[in-house]
Amino acid sequence: MTSTESGTTYPSYEALLERAGQLAGTSWGLFPDAGRGTPSFIQPGSVRDAASCVRTGAVFGLDYPADAFDPGMSLKRRAPRHTIYSAHPAHRDDYLDGYYLQGSSQIDGLRHRRADDVGFYNGTPDGDIREGTAALGIQVWAEQPIVGRGVLVDVDGYCRDQGTPIDHAAGQPLGLKLIRAAAEAQSLALRPGDILMIHTGWCEWFLALSAGEKESQRDSRRASGIEQSAEFVAWAWDNRVAVIAADNFAVECLPPVPASPFRDTAPNDHGMMHQQFLAKLGLPLGELWQLGPLSRHMKAAGSWDALVTVKPLNITGATGSPANATAVT
Repeated sequence: MTSTESGTTYPSYEALLERAGQLAGTSWGLFPDAGRGTPSFIQPGSVRDAASCVRTGAVFGLDYPADAFDPGMSLKRRAPRHTIYSAHPAHRDDYLDGYYLQGSSQIDGLRHRRADDVGFYNGTPDGDIREGTAALGIQVWAEQPIVGRGVLVDVDGYCRDQGTPIDHAAGQPLGLKLIRAAAEAQSLALRPGDILMIHTGWCEWFLALSAGEKESQRDSRRASGIEQSAEFVAWAWDNRVAVIAADNFAVECLPPVPASPFRDTAPNDHGMMHQQFLAKLGLPLGELWQLGPLSRHMKAAGSWDALVTVKPLNITGATGSPANATAVT
């Protein structure tokens, strides 16, 4: 059990697994604000401490353009169509058509995934997850943005230094042992409420491909990312991580590894961890973040933390949103 600045006590992941019935392995009912999830780990003191991470004054936008991934890995999402119009010679206005809120750099909301075995986060009824309803909607993090200490684990740089660059074309799984080794090489220690950013180099690799190569990679359904394991889920929860973000398609690897322990509980996702994080723990996931420039700056500066803000679009009931993430070092 660990306590936060407010005095709220949270059990270990092992203890979560021992909760009764549908509560087993979940954080349902543990957070004061039921719809906020693990960003609740970020306390006022955490935000004040995050401000001390600003040393150079350098500012980094962590979102790619809305149309960057066209074609992308998604079989459904397409780039939005941007139209500018005018009512008279001195006026300009514009709008978007076909705007997929998770088509580029994004944050997954808690209604993005339903756990196959127990349902939506906090036992929210399926009927409450529809357009125009607020339950588990992204607006919770828009009305009170996620602001805290962001830490970047440069797995891409670590693997290159070891002479074993990540094989993005093969969809290489990145295990917890590797991620921890990279963090230790950076002398990086997690604190409760951290926004964990994992730099894999996947986005820059993918965006450098030709259109035909991107389509071939999409059709292969392979993307490098975190290896599915109960150990990684436990590590993230026990370290009180507020958000997990990565510069890749799905945070975790695709396809899920054959040994994924979640194949029985998440059959519709073929054993992915999305249901564990979003529907059971209330832990938001950031995907397709632009981490390359930030990683290179941090390496040169010799520090791996920053003040990070995440301000989704204020759309009631949205399942996800552009992250609108910013890092200040």
